[in-house]
Amino acid sequence: MILKALRKNGPVTINYYKNGLLETVQGRVQNLNLVDQTLSLKDENQNTLSVRLSGIKEIHES
Repeated sequence: MILKALRKNGPVTINYYKNGLLETVQGRVQNLNLVDQTLSLKDENQNTLSVRLSGIKEIHES
């Protein structure tokens, strides 16, 4: 279900755990690395953020 939401090209909002805290980020999927189990997002300021797939709680299509 999570991977299905990541296939879309539109913006997504991801709630994920980082160091035990729930964080929220919005952006477009840049890269999905299944070997390293990471997801790279590019936000509206063109900053790239890497999120571990195991830490993702929810994904919403924006």
